[in-house]
Amino acid sequence: MTLAALAVGLTAASPHFLTGMNLASLIRQTAVINIMALGATLVIVAGGIDLSVGSMMALAGLLGCMAMESGLAPGAGIAIGVIAGAVLGGLNGLLVTQLRINPFIVTLGTLGIFRGVALLVSGGVPVHGLPKEFSHLGEGEIAGVPFVLLLVVACAVGLQFLLKHTRMGRYALATGSNPEAAYYSGVPVAFHTTAAYAACGLLTGLAGMVESSRLMTGQPTAGQGYELQAIAAVVIGGGSLRGGEGSVGGTLIGAMIMGLLANGSDLLGISPYLQQAIIGAVIIAAVFLDEIRKRRLESAA
Repeated sequence: MTLAALAVGLTAASPHFLTGMNLASLIRQTAVINIMALGATLVIVAGGIDLSVGSMMALAGLLGCMAMESGLAPGAGIAIGVIAGAVLGGLNGLLVTQLRINPFIVTLGTLGIFRGVALLVSGGVPVHGLPKEFSHLGEGEIAGVPFVLLLVVACAVGLQFLLKHTRMGRYALATGSNPEAAYYSGVPVAFHTTAAYAACGLLTGLAGMVESSRLMTGQPTAGQGYELQAIAAVVIGGGSLRGGEGSVGGTLIGAMIMGLLANGSDLLGISPYLQQAIIGAVIIAAVFLDEIRKRRLESAA
């Protein structure tokens, strides 16, 4: 309902909104947040949170670009970026489960670590000289359809299958709903929590390569603020920061709402500084509404 109302409002407010060029641009601009938000969905469903995904995206994308700059083929560079993301996400999971530190604190710390490493290995300088073929990942088309749209759909279908039809998905939901009950029921909570963070990192690494492909450069400063947008997309889509709730469809809708807000602000000439305030207000409103819904359910029970 909110998404439809927002689309109708932007159509009425700007004649440029429904143009093919703007819609294609919107799809490409929101693809990175969509992919990251899908990864964040799995972590939040499992009862965790990852504040480091923006920095992780930058570091994974940078490492993939550095591999291509050194002479590797685009496919190999993309694989390195995706694997790097999975390793970094797995590291977050291990820190959370083995050190038993609150995931908010762990990922707040790795947010700074990953960003620092990205700046250190690059010397603070973007990576250029990437092969032209690499641009097809973020800007290419198949039969007139943006390739990134197909990529987002593939990621969404894969995550939906994982959540609904695999042991990992069922255990993530059980852990997020009640970790103690899941543990005493025989669920290997630590392993599956770490796996959820690794899967989130894998998708974040893929998002980093898509972003690098769109810019045709590896930016050590990329992804600043993206973690808030990814988390907001999950919460707006019905995910709960308490864990145990979240859906692929809801996350995609939440991410699209965030994308429409940004795109509409640009079309209407709204200051980018105000856009940040709007995103922050949307996050607070989404969490507030989620808390109200939770209280009503608890009182009804």
